[in-house]
Amino acid sequence: MSRIGNAPISVPSGTNIDISKGNLVTVKGPKGELVQQVDPDLEIKLEDGTLNIARPTNQKRHRSLHGLYRSLIANMVEGVSNGYERKLELIGVGYRASNKGNLLELSLGYSHPIYFYAPDDIKVETISEKGQPPTIVLTGSDKQLIGQVAAKIRAFRKPEPYKGKGIRFVGEEIRRKAGKTAAK
Repeated sequence: MSRIGNAPISVPSGTNIDISKGNLVTVKGPKGELVQQVDPDLEIKLEDGTLNIARPTNQKRHRSLHGLYRSLIANMVEGVSNGYERKLELIGVGYRASNKGNLLELSLGYSHPIYFYAPDDIKVETISEKGQPPTIVLTGSDKQLIGQVAAKIRAFRKPEPYKGKGIRFVGEEIRRKAGKTAAK
């Protein structure tokens, strides 16, 4: 039994949900608008500020889709009402980040700077404070898109296990290795 799929989604005030024919769910809120196509087998009901998703049978396919679409719609409601934020920090000597709008310029120890243009749905901000590693802050309403862009930026210089240099998520733990031992 899907425990996630059975949980109702509470819709905050200021957020509108439109369910059109063919199970196309549109969620509008103060932070933007998101659209998701839901499997036509599932039944979506909106009543008294709560959204419920019901499945027709207990087949494995229906059980898995039940929890999946409930989570996707809950993330959409959360995104358009509160938004999502992802922070990355650059650990390494001389590693820098700056932005002009959504164009991110990274200096990561390569012979050239890396330019990355983030999608228009995401707001990019860089923070450089003395004594702290440079930080990149990604904000937006689409949780999947923010995670994908953050993973792309992290892939430019993944954290290495010996010194820990690279781009990492704030709060991410890197397993460290000992390295070579000194000769006699």
